[in-house]
Amino acid sequence: MRKRQDRFYSPGRRRIGDLMFSLSNTPIDTDALKRLVNTPEAGAYVAFEGRVRENNEGKKVTALEYEAYEELAVKEGKKILQEARKLDILKAHCVHRTGPLKIGELAVIVVVSSAHRKEAFQACEFIINEIKKRVPIWKRESYADGSTAWVNCAHGHDAEHAHGREERGQLKTTECGHDHIAKGARS
Repeated sequence: MRKRQDRFYSPGRRRIGDLMFSLSNTPIDTDALKRLVNTPEAGAYVAFEGRVRENNEGKKVTALEYEAYEELAVKEGKKILQEARKLDILKAHCVHRTGPLKIGELAVIVVVSSAHRKEAFQACEFIINEIKKRVPIWKRESYADGSTAWVNCAHGHDAEHAHGREERGQLKTTECGHDHIAKGARS
């Protein structure tokens, strides 16, 4: 797992806190992330774990795959964590999976520590909501009937998502308005 860290001085605090956003194509070590946000100053710790569920909008899901525009995703993820500082947190870490995932697997985790529970809960909710809204990560679900669909493709970026594949005819523009790699067209 590739880790990126930013260090900052929290307003009104003398201790340095940590922010980290990363993508991983391997299972996430939740215990290690939880240890990273642990600090003697924290009176509260909140974690959100998003997992692959077996159905979506009435369709039986058998698996899913996440794709990301890594450079922009990491940049925007770090920006969101910086914005969460306004909630007076000590540390915050977020890791989002990419690649194929099975039912029940962990897709994303957000861990936050702060002096008080209210700020930890607010920051955790803010971070996951903004990640889902703004970070260029796309989800393709596979269904029991053999069909697939790109779902929840709604973020606020107009950036190029083709990753250079349009010249090779490997892209498919979908109903979400983004270009996605055509099935079997990996480079």
